[in-house]
Amino acid sequence: MGGFFAVASKEDCVFDLFFGTDYHSHLGTRRGGMAVYNKEDGFDRSIHNIENSPFRTKFEKDVNEMKGNLGIGCISDYEPQPLIVRSHHGTYSIITVGKINNMEELIADVFKAGTSHFLEMSGGDINATEMVAALINQKENIVEGIQFAQEKISGSMSILVLTAKGIYCARDKFGRTPVAIGKKENAFCASFECFAYLNLGYQDYKELGPGEIVVMTPEAVVTLAQPGKEMKICTFLWIYYGYPSSSYEGVSVEKMRYNCGAARAKRDNVTPDSVAGIPDSGTAHAVGYANASGIPFTRPFIKYTPTWPRSFMPTIQSKRNMIAKMKMIPVHDLIQEKSLLLIDDSIVRGTQLRETTEFLYQSGAKEVHIRPACPPLVFGCKYLNFSRSSSEMDLITRRVIAELEGRDADIDFEEYVNPESDKYQSMIEKIRQQLNFTSLRFHRLDDMIESVGIDPSKLCTYCWNGKE
Repeated sequence: MGGFFAVASKEDCVFDLFFGTDYHSHLGTRRGGMAVYNKEDGFDRSIHNIENSPFRTKFEKDVNEMKGNLGIGCISDYEPQPLIVRSHHGTYSIITVGKINNMEELIADVFKAGTSHFLEMSGGDINATEMVAALINQKENIVEGIQFAQEKISGSMSILVLTAKGIYCARDKFGRTPVAIGKKENAFCASFECFAYLNLGYQDYKELGPGEIVVMTPEAVVTLAQPGKEMKICTFLWIYYGYPSSSYEGVSVEKMRYNCGAARAKRDNVTPDSVAGIPDSGTAHAVGYANASGIPFTRPFIKYTPTWPRSFMPTIQSKRNMIAKMKMIPVHDLIQEKSLLLIDDSIVRGTQLRETTEFLYQSGAKEVHIRPACPPLVFGCKYLNFSRSSSEMDLITRRVIAELEGRDADIDFEEYVNPESDKYQSMIEKIRQQLNFTSLRFHRLDDMIESVGIDPSKLCTYCWNGKE
């Protein structure tokens, strides 16, 4: 997906920018970037590939050479960022987090408006951040340009724009992703993850509302566009994306995952020897389940973190599967002759979890009960880059539904997202058989929403029920 960090300080901001951006490494796998501004030297920027080396390693030299009191940084899962743009607004640097579904339509519109060209990336795609800049440049000022971009884009887009006078911070129109503001003496920061600034001495200042735009300087954060009333924050932030120490809309990621696990335990009737979570995001869900059920929590797999953090996963699916297996080290004494209940954050394709289950059986496990921390993923995300799959048929649910209904059938998906329906039960049983689980029960959507604890109308649940 990606994450960003920004600093406006009366002093040099590069140290804070470097570490604040690095704290977003769990959100992206491809590129890291920083841009800074100071009056003497103007804009400076650095972008590195971080697929095989961490952000900190790649930017150690840059952090000692870059200087500025204003800066923006990002971890990107796809596009090289930040960009530096010269337009009638002056020179600025820009970072985005989001997804554009109507890119071809926007390209045609921008060409009609007078833009002559875009630079293609290596895969032939247009950089989404460049498109956002092109849309911003069609208006007379940056605030109007940001609002225009967010209106034109089908999908979701949060934006940072670094100028010589300050940093514009804009949360996407429906607040699907967060933007948190931190404050300390002589400085403000903006961050996707609110925990990213705590160890840098900042305290919580405010969270931007949906569609809110502020300009951040070392002296103040001024709202230029008021937040909208409608919010649809991504529920998957709590289930999977979010780092355990973060929170969104005042709801702790770790606490929500405990709540999820406890709700799972209350609806279950199996009696395994132990409960375990697939690291990392499944662990807290498993702790919640164990605490509520009284079944011991164990770690039959230990993640080898020295060289296999999640952020270094390659983008090629076959290699992802291989590395997912390599980085999980088994503890045989906790597996042999045991009945295990495993909680993973979700089941997308099912490949990795099937291989994990097969390995457990080969290592002597008697039973493997699987409890995903969310409902079945039936719809591909339209708003964030949770998965860059080219087709919804990559989802195991869609493949199973096609097998049950026929590939050319006119399918009523309402039945397949209702846990009380026969078709839902048939789908779950077929998935269980294909992945060779002893038992399989997904989290219920109503229980998951209750585990978050905020107004359900403010949560995006599209990937589970197809409702926008």
